[in-house]
Amino acid sequence: MSTVQEIQDAILNLPPHDRETLRHWLDDTEAETPEMLAAIDEGLRSLREKGVIPLEAVRQNIASWATK
Repeated sequence: MSTVQEIQDAILNLPPHDRETLRHWLDDTEAETPEMLAAIDEGLRSLREKGVIPLEAVRQNIASWATK
């Protein structure tokens, strides 16, 4: 068994609170890359220019969008 597999198995056996703590710790240790920041900026720009799709519209159209 690989070390990664052992870690994955151990994580799956953690209580939910500990898994959430680990998730936050991993997020905090992730370095922000120029690509990541550019993607965030693009998403914010898209929100400003195109707005959002109401949740009900997403629910009604998700099946047809997923098959395109």
